[in-house]
Amino acid sequence: MGKSKQTGNHKKKNLKTLKTKRRTKDLDQIHSDLKPETAAKLLNQEVDYDVTGCAQHYCLHCARYFVDMRSLKEHFKTKVHKKRLKQLKEEPYTQAEADRAAGMGSYIPPKMIEVKTQAVEEDMD
Repeated sequence: MGKSKQTGNHKKKNLKTLKTKRRTKDLDQIHSDLKPETAAKLLNQEVDYDVTGCAQHYCLHCARYFVDMRSLKEHFKTKVHKKRLKQLKEEPYTQAEADRAAGMGSYIPPKMIEVKTQAVEEDMD
């Protein structure tokens, strides 16, 4: 038995690529995407063959594309989607809130926003 004589055979991974590999949109970016004019553009995109599902099945809250309508509907029932909805209920962080936290004003707790799962068009199946 004893210690193995092979040492240093595993490669060191670049930490920057690990941190950015599965990077998604931040919550404040998603809040800006939830505005009606931006949401309409994202939900009615032109066919793009480079994106999953030809960019036709998109979850606004998670900023993800899906292969078909069925997988999008299944995604709406998952824990990941429900957690994201819960995170989006809190109002996005603003500069005014940062100033109050730094002592330039009194603390005001963040407001809660009503966030619901997007409506699904049935005729796209």
